[in-house]
Amino acid sequence: MKPYHSLRDIRSDIANGQVSCRQLVAHYLQNIKQKPELNAFLEIFEEEAFAQADAVDKKLASGHAGKLAGMVIGLKDVLAYEGHALQASSQILNGFKSLYTATAVQRLLAEDAIIIGRQNCDEFAMGASNENSSFGPVLNADDTSRVPGGSSGGSAVAVQADLCLASIGSDTGGSVRQPASFCGVVGLKPTYSRISRYGLIAYASSFDQIGIISKSVEDAALLLEVMAGSDEYDSTVSHRPVPAYSQMLQTDKKYKIGYIRDCFESEGLDTQVKETLLGVKDMLQEAGHQLEAVEFPYLDFMVPTYYILTTAEASSNLGRFDGVKYGYRSENATDLTSLYKKTRAEGFGPEVQRRIMLGTFVLSADYYDAYYTKAQRVRRLIKEKTDELLQNYDFLILPTAPTTAFRLEENTANPLAMYLADIFTVQASLAGVPAISIPAGRDANGLSIGLQLMTRSFEEPQLLAFSNYILDKLTVEA
Repeated sequence: MKPYHSLRDIRSDIANGQVSCRQLVAHYLQNIKQKPELNAFLEIFEEEAFAQADAVDKKLASGHAGKLAGMVIGLKDVLAYEGHALQASSQILNGFKSLYTATAVQRLLAEDAIIIGRQNCDEFAMGASNENSSFGPVLNADDTSRVPGGSSGGSAVAVQADLCLASIGSDTGGSVRQPASFCGVVGLKPTYSRISRYGLIAYASSFDQIGIISKSVEDAALLLEVMAGSDEYDSTVSHRPVPAYSQMLQTDKKYKIGYIRDCFESEGLDTQVKETLLGVKDMLQEAGHQLEAVEFPYLDFMVPTYYILTTAEASSNLGRFDGVKYGYRSENATDLTSLYKKTRAEGFGPEVQRRIMLGTFVLSADYYDAYYTKAQRVRRLIKEKTDELLQNYDFLILPTAPTTAFRLEENTANPLAMYLADIFTVQASLAGVPAISIPAGRDANGLSIGLQLMTRSFEEPQLLAFSNYILDKLTVEA
């Protein structure tokens, strides 16, 4: 079976009798089983996926199928799905099965999406390479000696390698966009609060956002349309009406675009990444869009601010995993104190432990004002400056990542180098604005390069339409 690029292509072939949902599931399952070395899936729901496919085929035949009928989806292992294992790729949740389904997942099922399995990720979504999973690293399908990015690495590789049509991941500081860049697919982080976080395992609650990885902007728009909206189970979710994003993907407007000079002049930016993205900038200028260099003076402060705040929130959120309520419990404990200590020392991996310790430190009485309070002030400055720029420009464009996919274990001994992989993605997370990564080209090794776009909060229709426009132009030029 040919690889499908979008749900529209699938629905066309279903209407013509060329394929069924059962055949699609069989196709993706075969691909998963043929590529076990990628380690993208932790578990596949084979029997259940076939049962869902048969039910959707009947709905299609009767003309009563939902918007997502024919779409086979994978879930990052941080999203609750009732009756299914949920581990955040960590041993601390070994044996745990979810008692309920996340709101976003429930909405996908209601529109007849078929869920094929749960996907590998960095433990508790902490990482930029998917090497921190307790189930082993995920490998990039373009070059298995390289990482897929993180933390949604399994989700990105699954789409990249045609193991499913789309994946639902989570983006705290770039965990959907950066792996999308490394794997040559589309990665969308919506406005903070646009999608309910009910049923998403918490890493850093004021940053976490369910995101989408797909082959096309069109599918990302449709999935956002289905998942977004108010939810009685999440007090932080937006109650704004949800536009028909998938019907708003055409644009002929000439936009005013700012490209962040500091990002393109960063010492850590790979030469081929820079040249490719400057080529896209020139292409947009030739098409009649107005592009101007803009200054963003806080670039050097974004990664430290992000890690101080997210580790502080992680320290608090991960306190619930203590061996008492659910999940892993150490067999070596002798009393309650040793139960806590041994369970957490044995159940959490090194990166999660590192972030918990750092977060606990910055929240301690002696250092709270010096680090946490100051970081909150800097976050406010970053948000205000980002919003100020977006009042004057329709979009800000910048690289998604400073390099293409790096080699396995290249940065594992240097946490700082690994954290700097987030340098261009954390701005949107700190400001809470929507951002997307789209494939813009490849380097000399055939590795994907991602272009990132940001726009004003809740302006996803504009962001998706312009991203679709850019991809169309890049396809024509190629």
